Amino acid sequence: MKAIVVGGGVVGLNIALALQNKNISVILLEAEPVRKAASYGNAGHIAIEQVEPLASVAMVKSAFKRWFALGGALSFPAAGFREWLPFSFRLLKASAPAQFAKGKTALSALIAEAMPAWKRRVADIGATDLLREDGHFVIWETPESAAKGLADWKSTDTGTARFHEATDDEMAQLTSITKAPIAGAIRFENTGQVSDTARLLKTLEAVFIERGGVIYYKSVAALNVEGGQAFVKLKGGEILTADRVVISAGVASKTLLEPLGHRVPIIAERGYHIQTAQHGWPQSLPPVVFEDRSMIVTGFESGLRAASFVELNRPDAPADARKWQRLRGHVKALGLPFEGEGAEWIGSRPTLPDYLPAIGKSDKADNLYYAFGHQHLGLTLGPVTGEIVADMVTTGHAPKAFDLKRFA
Repeated sequence: MKAIVVGGGVVGLNIALALQNKNISVILLEAEPVRKAASYGNAGHIAIEQVEPLASVAMVKSAFKRWFALGGALSFPAAGFREWLPFSFRLLKASAPAQFAKGKTALSALIAEAMPAWKRRVADIGATDLLREDGHFVIWETPESAAKGLADWKSTDTGTARFHEATDDEMAQLTSITKAPIAGAIRFENTGQVSDTARLLKTLEAVFIERGGVIYYKSVAALNVEGGQAFVKLKGGEILTADRVVISAGVASKTLLEPLGHRVPIIAERGYHIQTAQHGWPQSLPPVVFEDRSMIVTGFESGLRAASFVELNRPDAPADARKWQRLRGHVKALGLPFEGEGAEWIGSRPTLPDYLPAIGKSDKADNLYYAFGHQHLGLTLGPVTGEIVADMVTTGHAPKAFDLKRFA
């Protein structure tokens, strides 16, 4: 059997490797040889604690407090209102208690398999050092936010993730990297981190090629269907055919699937980071979430990264330089061991209004499948998504909870 996977991010690469493990020959299509999308620019956090969809009544109620203009991380640029206005109405609908409960059941089951799938993946590619399973910290800077934050986490379902209030030794670790007062902190014990997102992507790609995979660094112009079979048309006019076609192109999946009749209400949820190679972050310290500032700081092999923001916008909209400046302001105010201005990055998380991924088999062509829309959880769910798609492609059975028909 031969397959085409459109999209070479962390989800697409995991799909390609999982298909190879089923003895399927794979061509991977990726627009650019340098990975610089969300698969590279994320915080490197394997978030097995995030079993509740972000489309919830609680999130809607707290949205105003998170407004960028008020110092928060949530941003609705005026130029992107044609995207975020209809998306917001769909999100409100998905946040209804019955819909939220249904989504949580589906997402919880998926995330429960995330860490086991990650362990299988790094063992499969011979790079177990890419995965660190030593948790992460969440800290608060005021007694009020610490009391509220701790109460919120205690009342939140975190699935298989465990946490405890930070010990004296752990507080000493945290106070060593910031000049700001720490009023309270918790440590998640068994969440994970990848050692470096850039090395992860390079390793996944190298193993895929070593096992006979082929990568075309070309852009896809369209999907076409003839005789019940989908085929891929590249921008240069070349036509590619295969027994199976899998769309895993993030936000761009919309432009490929909607002409065929699928409804894909996806939005670019853009995040920002700054990163420096020169820093004093302890090598043993896991990611730290500064919850009062909606910022996560992660030490990678390649440098120290501070990431934040939820900007609902067009994927091609100009970057908002104020967001990088705010990150620098947070870093300075906290006195973090972050040297220099830091390199700037912006990227789009592919987000659907119910904050669940789209994983399924298309009813528009017999050989067409899809897996995208993982929002903040693309890194977390990459390996388990790959395994689901490989099973789906070989058996024809698709998970109903993540079918695009829910938006019809």
